[in-house]
Amino acid sequence: MAANLSRNGPALQEAYARVVAEKSPTDWALFTYEGNSNDIRVAGTGEGGLEEVVEELNSGKVMYAFCRVKDPNSGLPKFVLINWTGEGVNDVRKGVCANHVSTMAGFLKGAHVTINARAEEDVEPECIMQKVARASGANYTFHRESSRFQDMGPQAPVGSVYQKTNAVSEIKRFGKDSFWAKAEEEEEQRRAQEKRRAEQERQQLEQERRERELREAALREQRYQEQGQEARQSRKSEQQEVVSRSREEQEPGQQSPREMFMQKEEAMYEEPPEQETLYEEPPMGEQQDPGSVCVDHYPGLSGKGLCARALYDYQAADETEISFDPENLITGIEVIDEGWWRGYGPDGHFGMFPANYVELIE
Repeated sequence: MAANLSRNGPALQEAYARVVAEKSPTDWALFTYEGNSNDIRVAGTGEGGLEEVVEELNSGKVMYAFCRVKDPNSGLPKFVLINWTGEGVNDVRKGVCANHVSTMAGFLKGAHVTINARAEEDVEPECIMQKVARASGANYTFHRESSRFQDMGPQAPVGSVYQKTNAVSEIKRFGKDSFWAKAEEEEEQRRAQEKRRAEQERQQLEQERRERELREAALREQRYQEQGQEARQSRKSEQQEVVSRSREEQEPGQQSPREMFMQKEEAMYEEPPEQETLYEEPPMGEQQDPGSVCVDHYPGLSGKGLCARALYDYQAADETEISFDPENLITGIEVIDEGWWRGYGPDGHFGMFPANYVELIE
């Protein structure tokens, strides 16, 4: 992008005009950029000549100095243009600003000596004045010596637009332009290389991401299959266990404890003996069992066999048992086991009941 001289055009023109005006005390003007843009602005002006302007050059900026000096040979005013590129400027900025040198030279017209500088030793005032002297010394000596043989009569002034070509300056300027062109080309190559490298890195990261996703998907599938296999094995084991239990339950001769007990008791007590022969009235003089009560307290139980009084509440678990409340009477009791008896409950139903829930009536 070209340098922009229009944004601050009036200020730039004024600074330049003050330097080229012969009677103006201002003998130098310094120009630079606004930030990282390509807009040229006035960085400063002064009256201290080369010594002062070189002190204003910043090693971190690209700047252009235009200074009026006095020719040591002729005493005439000469103009020096300094294209300053500080050593701290990055290569990208150098490449961009290298294209602005010709634009600034066209704006700062009339420069007799052009200096392309990057370090302080390139802008030593003594060295610059020597270049100014060499640029005009030969012509000045020739004219000074030949004037001795000329007629001293009035002569009309002779105007000329001719300027001596400084070979050293031209070579340096050409070398500077070549340097910046090469720098710009190298910068473009570096950018292209970085772009290719970034693209390669992006493709590599994308490939790694795809491979990682494939691996994770394969691991998930493997875990899913393993879990499914474990679940199938678990279900199979449960089914086998259920089948085994079913077979055991269906095995002949395998009965529950209650069924075994009922069959045993039914075999033992198919025909109970006559109650009169099993339970005789105790003699009047015999002592009663301390855990029983006298039958005289419950009239109407005579002839009903062995009887008992309920001590606690009991609810039948199924139809083979009887239910009763405290103080209810159970009659026709058969002592079939130490813990379980059978008899007629309050509702006349015949069934089993726990022996420790009742008290015998004798």
